[in-house]
Amino acid sequence: MPIEDDSDFEEECEVHQQISLQRGPALGEEQPADEDEQFDLDDLLPSIGEFGKYQKLLVFGICLPACIPCGFCAFNQLFMSDTPEDYWCKIPELLNTTSVEQRKLLALPPDMDHNTGEHSKCYRYAVNWSQLLENANISDLKPNDSWPIEKCQQGWEYNTTEVWSSIVIDYDLVCDKDIYPTIGLAALNVGGPIGVYLFGLLNDRAGRRTSYFTCLATLLLGSLITSISTDFWTWAGSRVIVGLTIPAVYQIPFIISLELVGENYRSFVTVMTCTFYTSAIMLLSVITYLERDWVKLSYYTSVPFYLYFLYLFIMPESPRWLLMRGRLEEALKILENMARINGHEFPPAIKTKLEAQISRNKLKEKKKQANVGVSDLCRTPNMRLKTILITLSWFANETVYLGLSYYGPSLGSNQYVSFFLSAVVEIPSYLVCWFLMDCWGRRWPLSLSMILGGVACVITVMIPDDAVDETLILYLVSKALLSASFLIIYPFAGELYPTQVRGIGIGVSSYVGGLGLIVIPFVTYLGKENLKLPLVIMGFMSMLGGLTGLRLPETLHHRLPQTIEEGEEFGKEWTMNDCCTCKPEVKASSQPASYENLDVLASNTGSEVELEMKSSSASSSRRSRRPKSIIDERTPLDVNRSSRSMKRLVRQMSVMDTQRTHDGTMQLTHWI
Repeated sequence: MPIEDDSDFEEECEVHQQISLQRGPALGEEQPADEDEQFDLDDLLPSIGEFGKYQKLLVFGICLPACIPCGFCAFNQLFMSDTPEDYWCKIPELLNTTSVEQRKLLALPPDMDHNTGEHSKCYRYAVNWSQLLENANISDLKPNDSWPIEKCQQGWEYNTTEVWSSIVIDYDLVCDKDIYPTIGLAALNVGGPIGVYLFGLLNDRAGRRTSYFTCLATLLLGSLITSISTDFWTWAGSRVIVGLTIPAVYQIPFIISLELVGENYRSFVTVMTCTFYTSAIMLLSVITYLERDWVKLSYYTSVPFYLYFLYLFIMPESPRWLLMRGRLEEALKILENMARINGHEFPPAIKTKLEAQISRNKLKEKKKQANVGVSDLCRTPNMRLKTILITLSWFANETVYLGLSYYGPSLGSNQYVSFFLSAVVEIPSYLVCWFLMDCWGRRWPLSLSMILGGVACVITVMIPDDAVDETLILYLVSKALLSASFLIIYPFAGELYPTQVRGIGIGVSSYVGGLGLIVIPFVTYLGKENLKLPLVIMGFMSMLGGLTGLRLPETLHHRLPQTIEEGEEFGKEWTMNDCCTCKPEVKASSQPASYENLDVLASNTGSEVELEMKSSSASSSRRSRRPKSIIDERTPLDVNRSSRSMKRLVRQMSVMDTQRTHDGTMQLTHWI
């Protein structure tokens, strides 16, 4: 029986042929090598193990232990620069003839600046003690208010009951020089942003292994110079060197771990990293309690990490970085070894594809990528507003968090216990925050934790000065809340920035946030005169950052923006009702969690859909007359083809990655 409307049927066949050419070969046909398609490691991990024995050894054997030197060297300086509670001018002529109390009574005028009735710590009577001792017996001498007063000229004596060794004692960093320890702390934080940039370049150009061991050597060199310093400025310079490696010394193995575990486990690795970092701070408080000599403390918190050079024999290079650099033979060996240790067989098809790609890469140049820069973050109004709000919130969050960490030893009756407790409260806050992010979204948990944490700081001003324990409790509440917000700000910012500029956006926001760490030591320095003033300042800063975050759009249960254009549209229709919505609702068209297409759709996707629509309308009246081969063309195979063009959809459940380049390679970020 002849087929009616042959011309229409031929047209329909032609349309389907065009679709087939765009989609690729049918099931069972050999797939042509796509020379422009880069190998996606995330597609391979489910086949060889997303969190198998190999990844567990890497995470628990290398990544998490790498948090310890970072935690030690970021905060051991607080105890190296301890200031004794009491000190006074040294009078060499009286050292061998009088007791401590006699010297204080005879040689020191009363403290007129604070009207406390105690002796002055920075002034002494300007008299000739040798001459006075020649003319009278020491027991007959009495202080005279008419004697002239001068600043301490020959150093200080210190009460070493609690603090008997510190740079303050060795270098006489009191009175006019009491700000020097604060300058040293700022010097440590100056190195951070510089180090992230320098080691970031090395990380991308020379590889993770080279960057990590260079970073570790730099840390140990700076710590060694710290230990042997004989003057303050040498010591401060050594702290800049140490600061270059913080947080890079733990972020590099952290990045390797994130690149080798499946997407569903990256949240776990991130939370575990934060927990180990906090545990390192808790361990540091124990070490500083047991060892009060600042030189030995410097050795104890650095020398054991020379053992980390043994990682040279076991730490792998990042396969993702090797693939990005075109060193596919080395990446293949690591991936095959991972599959073997995890008890999986390496997929032959992937191996064949990799080998073919190795051959192609030897004959072709790298495909040029579209250039994007910082200016793209501020080119359009909505993206500009979100960039400013994210950066302000990040600045307030990171600055206040570290400021509270620095201020812990100043509160309570025992600085070691206070510092220990300030670290302990972080761990439950991480676990609670991890749960809340998936139930209540990002915006409200971030903003509420910052606002309530700021309120807890501010209301300390209403507590009497002698209410030491109450002030410490409010401080710990604030620290726990800020720790929770500190964990949220990173993934929240990553979800708000479009994929196309995500690495640049996170880099800019975190870098500006890192600059706040240079200023915050001078805020905590104000506590020498008024213990609660730094808490009030940090409280208002935290509340401002929390209020800023309320204007940002929620990302939970939303498809995340891929391009700059989508980023401009995302949250553009924000209203006050959106702000007042505490718990984001699951949209009817979405699944229980949001999904993000990690790869921007290929340019031919739109034309493919258009051709399908054209084909559908042309064939609606003739479906019964088509041959069975054409009738059956729309089968589950099309779903498979569609998934190939769409790549992978990734669940958004608290995906806490570090910043990436356009090809998925992860980079360093100033986030500690």
